[in-house]
Amino acid sequence: MKKTPFNEIHRKLGAKLVEFAGFEMPIQYTSIVNEHRKVRESVGVFDVSHMGEFFVHGKDAESFLQRNTLNDVTKLTPGRAQYTALVNENGLLLDDLIVYKLDSAYMIVANASNIEKDFKAFSSRITGDVKLENASDATALLSIQGPSAPETLRRLADIDLSAIQYYHFAEGKIDGIDAIISRTGYTGEVGFEVFFGAKNEDCEKMWDAIFDAGKDFGITPIGLGARDTLRLEMGYCLYGNDIDETTNPIEAGLGWITKIDKGDFTGRDAIVSAKQNITRKLVGFRMDESAIPRHGYEIYPAPSGQSSESGKTGVVTSGTFSPSLEIGIGMGYVEASHAAADSELLIDIRGKKARAHVVKLPFVAKKN
Repeated sequence: MKKTPFNEIHRKLGAKLVEFAGFEMPIQYTSIVNEHRKVRESVGVFDVSHMGEFFVHGKDAESFLQRNTLNDVTKLTPGRAQYTALVNENGLLLDDLIVYKLDSAYMIVANASNIEKDFKAFSSRITGDVKLENASDATALLSIQGPSAPETLRRLADIDLSAIQYYHFAEGKIDGIDAIISRTGYTGEVGFEVFFGAKNEDCEKMWDAIFDAGKDFGITPIGLGARDTLRLEMGYCLYGNDIDETTNPIEAGLGWITKIDKGDFTGRDAIVSAKQNITRKLVGFRMDESAIPRHGYEIYPAPSGQSSESGKTGVVTSGTFSPSLEIGIGMGYVEASHAAADSELLIDIRGKKARAHVVKLPFVAKKN
């Protein structure tokens, strides 16, 4: 397994380490619920150095990304970031991404499990003056999230963090270390993601400085377990669970980043065709009784509903106990006829069908 530059720190802190996307990663340090609540109430730090970073250079970089991502790259100006996705010729999702526009290049952040696949896909589509660089192994990434995150980083930054708006970023120094400081995250809380060089001495220095700055707020390291419950409360997709190469962006609720009218791009015709014939949709649902849904559980309509496949209407893609709501929540694909808000569903949990209903996402109000 690969290791992030913070692996020894995680070990010293007693983290429970697991394999994730080929990396040895901390799933929790104390408990998922405690770590989840720390981010919602104060501030927590995630090691997300397993994520991929590509740089795109050259005078044709903008047109290259415009042809090969779903969102409209021409709307970006230096210092802005954009949520987008990469699809294949059939309009199916290879990955969801964030694109950052630097002064003379673009940076793409990819999911850890898709680094090689994404880099190969982008590389195979290069035309014109475009240079693609995979900087994943040379880049460390920490995410500082929660209501006290701005005050924590303010004590270390040499720039005005309050001037960085949501989905914007700036280049500056954190405790003297050069960094890209981005107002993004996967939690729905106010927070920042800090990209910097993956030198071991810099990584330990950065970690220690952030934890010293946040000690007044009870700053806590956060594992992948709480990262998952936090993102699910926001209704954010997890690649490999809620979206993958069998899903198109329209049925996955990503029509808002799919700019059909921007001109030709890879997968456009297939997406236009899919948009005209949506048979299933990704929905959020909340349990109506004490039960916890999990990935892979089958979904059925309420008894009065009509559905194909002997009543089955879909499958759970993500499910958990929500520490904020103290109830089971989940997302899953259901037939379009059962996707409206308040539609009654039954989740098959180990042979027992538990009542649930479709809700509008997010489950918990965003604060960022």
